[in-house]
Amino acid sequence: MISTASPRWCLPKNIWSSARSRCISCAKWSNRRGRNKHDARTRRDSELSRIRQGRRARAYDLPQVWIPQLETKRDILIYAPPSYNTSAKRYPVLYMHDGQNLFDEATAYAGHDWRVDETMQALSQEGFEALVVGICHGGEQRLTEYNPFPGKWPGRGAAHVAFVCDTLKPFIDNTLRTRPEHAATGVFGSSMGGLISLYAFFSRPDIFGMCGAMSPSLFVSQNAILDYARAAAWNEGRIYLDNGTYEPSARPMYQALRAKGYKARRHLKYVRERGARHTESAWARRLPNALRFLLQDFRALQTA
Repeated sequence: MISTASPRWCLPKNIWSSARSRCISCAKWSNRRGRNKHDARTRRDSELSRIRQGRRARAYDLPQVWIPQLETKRDILIYAPPSYNTSAKRYPVLYMHDGQNLFDEATAYAGHDWRVDETMQALSQEGFEALVVGICHGGEQRLTEYNPFPGKWPGRGAAHVAFVCDTLKPFIDNTLRTRPEHAATGVFGSSMGGLISLYAFFSRPDIFGMCGAMSPSLFVSQNAILDYARAAAWNEGRIYLDNGTYEPSARPMYQALRAKGYKARRHLKYVRERGARHTESAWARRLPNALRFLLQDFRALQTA
């Protein structure tokens, strides 16, 4: 359980009003690169004022959160949908890996982000709304922390999943208006983030009822995730898989899950994008349909 009294870190009890929470607006932080510090601060404060009035979607940065399971610190990014300020609704939650790549071109790999904020804002017009919790990766430790199967690389994926499930999720559920139940809690990532998302879904069926794995790194430790998923207990939920033409296929996982009993369109969706490569831009392009599939059970609730 997160303790806000911990000397190593302090998560604000009200993340929307805390001075430690840096607003990342839909206008993009990258738009202010090259400006002086005063201009950047003025732009940020002005945007924060508008967001607090509920006029726009928003994402906040909780800096340097202590992760006891990994004995390290990491930024956590939190997106709230446009209606959060103006309703009393509770929302599904998606825990997304590689947080640096989700919202901001300035921090994203190769300068291309997933445009999660813009995508979620657009989907809200269709009745799809959710909180998104972006977990920033550990740089040089990323492969280790996202690998649940020690082998060629050290594997601390189980500890990472324990942080998400046993430390971060309780804090989010106690702080924000979430729907904390299994069916309304998802995990999402690409590449190694896709691998750890699949592992999280099957290792913690008590927590996750949705999983998005874009271009997942199934090859790690001789495709160990395939055997793990086959042997895992049944987890009733939705799983989205994809890949592009010019990268390893996710179809072996799709076939394994079909054999396990997951039904196409009901539980499972697989997409192969023609001509696509292993890039942030490709994942951003496929994200809207992935989210529509995962969140479809909550659409009527959000529009009611």
